[in-house]
Amino acid sequence: MLGKFFHKPSDELRDRVPPGQHLATGFPVLTYGDTPSVAAENWQLKVWGLAQEKVITWQDLMAMPQSEFTADFHCVTTWSKLDVQWRGVKVTDFMQAIEVDPRAVHVMQHAYGGYTTNLALEDFLREENFLAHTLYGEPLPAPHGGPVRLVVPHLYAWKGAKWINGLEFLDRQELGFWERNGYHHRGEPFAEERYSDL
Repeated sequence: MLGKFFHKPSDELRDRVPPGQHLATGFPVLTYGDTPSVAAENWQLKVWGLAQEKVITWQDLMAMPQSEFTADFHCVTTWSKLDVQWRGVKVTDFMQAIEVDPRAVHVMQHAYGGYTTNLALEDFLREENFLAHTLYGEPLPAPHGGPVRLVVPHLYAWKGAKWINGLEFLDRQELGFWERNGYHHRGEPFAEERYSDL
């Protein structure tokens, strides 16, 4: 035991918890700066860069195929939450609504409030990734990234932007907010890719 809010994984869960991580009993909220307040009906996501420019509205997102997801969630600050239950739109389904130039190899996520984080396109397009709007059966609350956040279960949680409102497709890697401030450009939890060597 590590205290009231975090504990070591049991033997049967150890393989699911990356090195250096502890299990959270609740679902902590960590945010840099103010939490944006955006009504779901006013939410929009702009697509641009090496892609056909398009604006996806809340109504557009709700018209896409909806799926339930159970995914483990790993924060770079050394805690994990297993079996988090979400509802939203798979990235692979979302991509059916947009056209991306074959030269694109990276995508920069933009968020209300000015936050950015980058992903290699191959990481972004993985089957398990999704745009979440529901958490444990309730509308995704603003502190957890609502009305919509990207969830990228195979990477540390900062690689899925809370309050996402833009996807900029690029032919090169550019660094997002935390990546410019020393965090790893990819962030794979089981490799402990927390900080950049650059």
